[in-house]
Amino acid sequence: MEIKVERAKTLKEKPDQSNLGFGKYFTDHMFVYDWDSEKGWHDARIVPYAPIQMDPATMVLHYAQETFEGLKAYRDPEGNVQLFRPEMNAKRMRNSNKRLCMAELPEEEFVEAVETLVKYEQDWIPTAPETSLYIRPFMFATEPGVGVHPANKYKFVIILTPVGNYYPEGVAPVKIWIEDEFVRAVKGGTGFTKCGGNYAGSLAAQVKAEEHGYTQVLWLDGQERKYVEEVGSMNIMFLINDTVVTAPLEGSVLPGVTRDSMLTILRDWGYKVEERHLSVDELMEAGRTGALKEAWGTGTAAVISPVGELCYKGEEVLINDFKTGELTQKLYDTLTGIQWGKLPDKFNWIHKVK
Repeated sequence: MEIKVERAKTLKEKPDQSNLGFGKYFTDHMFVYDWDSEKGWHDARIVPYAPIQMDPATMVLHYAQETFEGLKAYRDPEGNVQLFRPEMNAKRMRNSNKRLCMAELPEEEFVEAVETLVKYEQDWIPTAPETSLYIRPFMFATEPGVGVHPANKYKFVIILTPVGNYYPEGVAPVKIWIEDEFVRAVKGGTGFTKCGGNYAGSLAAQVKAEEHGYTQVLWLDGQERKYVEEVGSMNIMFLINDTVVTAPLEGSVLPGVTRDSMLTILRDWGYKVEERHLSVDELMEAGRTGALKEAWGTGTAAVISPVGELCYKGEEVLINDFKTGELTQKLYDTLTGIQWGKLPDKFNWIHKVK
């Protein structure tokens, strides 16, 4: 892939690494790649970060053909730059695009684009503890027109933002509201894709949860409203007695990169892991009896988010005295240790940026 570069005339001042927050600051440049039905993929370029001009009839604004991904770049103790399993994000985006009838970007070009932009903007990768460079690839329909059909033009863009912890409180337990009115996804729908519509549709429940004093929503399946699926922005796992339980990938749950990594590590440690349907009644009973030892959300942004309390139909159950569990902390330390190059990469997950 030939990538042209246009350097920004004025470079931004780097933000304070001790107060980055999440997704507040953006680097000097972005990657752009166009597709149309006649030329295919063409005009790969790195250009100054700037607004994207669109026709009012641009189809993404009307019919929501849009997908995105999220991954991070890290500096190891020697200052080298590395990515974490970018090929999984590339594959997932291709699957998302296929479901939404969008142009499919070859996986090797996705990885090359990410690597090239990160290398070009590597001065933006923060070095303070618990910081990284968050990478947001996204794609959307750019053809102008009003009429429901797949667009004939798309734009693939990557932007970068230096980040700290996703939650201001860091790796600390959160309160989860189990939603029984709204649903996030159904089998046969778009639940397994990473598209904006899934997140827009989740906001009503998120607002309701926050009104009741809860940080996140735990979704139940869309058919029976009975089985636990995932949290608003993360997959979720439960340690029930000596077994880690998480929802299976059957089309309504996002196939998380962090989820897959956690399950691999747990099995390597010898834990019993079950990817199965877990009813909310079984979960709450485990919470009442103390069989529910720990619970945590998993995702690229937060890595791990311990769960300290669940609320379902007005009943609250406390998990591990609202403290971060031993296994939860060990998983966080292990995965971030691999990502930041502080622990051996026995699974060959690290992609070095050269």
